[in-house]
Amino acid sequence: MIRVLLADDQALVRGGFRALLDAEPDLTVVGEAATGDEAVRLALELLPDVVLMDIRMPGTDGLAATRRIVAEPRAAGVRVVVVTTFELDEYVAEAIRGGASGFLVKDTEPADLLRAVRVVAGGDALLSPTVTRRLLATVARATRAVTEAPALADLTPREREVLVLVAEGLSNDEIGARLFLSPLTVKTHVLRAATKLGARDRAQLVVVAYESGVVRPGWAG
Repeated sequence: MIRVLLADDQALVRGGFRALLDAEPDLTVVGEAATGDEAVRLALELLPDVVLMDIRMPGTDGLAATRRIVAEPRAAGVRVVVVTTFELDEYVAEAIRGGASGFLVKDTEPADLLRAVRVVAGGDALLSPTVTRRLLATVARATRAVTEAPALADLTPREREVLVLVAEGLSNDEIGARLFLSPLTVKTHVLRAATKLGARDRAQLVVVAYESGVVRPGWAG
């Protein structure tokens, strides 16, 4: 059973998400928060698999709450999906840098929201279809001087190759087709690279790839 915490200051939004999620046999809502501080408290108390986190909430906003949750060692298994009305580049970049595993807008189709929860609970990252390329562009614009991370030396040539393709925004299936590997093998390489580089998930691997100079602005896409 995938356990979900809802964090949104609008009771109507929380009620709609709860009805949608609780109707699924493998999903259950374990708590609701109306503020960022409450979201942090409940996330650390309940340790849900996934937190659906609004950005704009009273007091501590969703971005700050996300950073506080992922910074807690005991919440290492908690994944945050930022769900907001505002699909702005600076929100996307800050959410991913802050440790979010996904970013969706509130007009996402119900089926896509359910898929997002399952994908993120399974350990993968998820961004809404219009976000991935823009995230790459935003990170690229923000990247000035780059310093290669020492941990890059621990990557095998294949892991480094896969990292570059992840940073280009390719899915596991697309990387597999490019390198003549199975998607499962690609996923293994992605997970190993993430572990070695200290990235929580695929989304943060993109940031690491740009900030360490593995991929330079203008290379992707």
